[in-house]
Amino acid sequence: MNHGASLRLLKYFDALADTLNYHKAAERLFISQPALSAAIRQLEGHIGGRLFERDTHSVALTVLGREWLPHVRKALHEVEAAFDVVENLVGSAQIRVGYLTGMGADLLFELLDGVETSLPGLSLETTEYDFSDPTVGLRSGACDIALLRLPVDVPDLESVVVAKESWVACLPRTHRFADRAQLHIGELLDEPIVVAPQSAGVWRDYWMASDVRDGKPANIAAEAATYEAETTMVARGVGISFTTSSLTRLYDRPGIRFVPIVDRPASLTAVAWRPNRLSAGGRQVVRYMLRRVPRTSQRRS
Repeated sequence: MNHGASLRLLKYFDALADTLNYHKAAERLFISQPALSAAIRQLEGHIGGRLFERDTHSVALTVLGREWLPHVRKALHEVEAAFDVVENLVGSAQIRVGYLTGMGADLLFELLDGVETSLPGLSLETTEYDFSDPTVGLRSGACDIALLRLPVDVPDLESVVVAKESWVACLPRTHRFADRAQLHIGELLDEPIVVAPQSAGVWRDYWMASDVRDGKPANIAAEAATYEAETTMVARGVGISFTTSSLTRLYDRPGIRFVPIVDRPASLTAVAWRPNRLSAGGRQVVRYMLRRVPRTSQRRS
């Protein structure tokens, strides 16, 4: 049996056992639902038994699945621990730091300025992520540390807020509210809206202001995975969008208007990580980044 494939299949089993939902597990793993279904069938074929009972309405672990799951999770934890050990033994570990498109680059580089000199034994790789993964690689394990906008759906997440911004409405310049000095969120809930892809999960819901819609679905006009795509659609009159005050500086263009929304809680930017998956070198980088943030801006969650 291919051990690389075996490890991958065990991770798929763990994710589906945790969610008992093929759609949610596939999103967490960044694969399609058919691919996940095929992988679970392949794993069941290898072990010679069914792990899940499934029908059109529900998914449940079989007795075999329930009894095997703790052993699988122990094995996955030990594999992660083994990689952490070898990383520390090598002494020149590469730490993967992600940031969200359009908001993180300038702040990230400020937080990391001088890190190579202060921590010469570590190598840093920075990667930009779009709205299709607002967890910035933390959920999949592709990144060790992230600069992101809360909220995100990541198990065992630890974060420290490093910046707060107010909400603004991004409107076509011809919109009836484009010349207003300020707006309330209730005035905008019936407007067609440009939103993040479905894979963004709770982050997408947050930026649709789902918490104040009383269960009424948003009028989704289009999806966009970057601010460039989002603001272009708004300029074309496809719909409006909700964003933050920093975007008024970074993405201002002739076809759009930014109007402050005065009754929304602040948007929180955070340095985030998963403590059980962070190596010793990663913890050093987190401490370095947080030392460069003013204490008045820090709030742990």
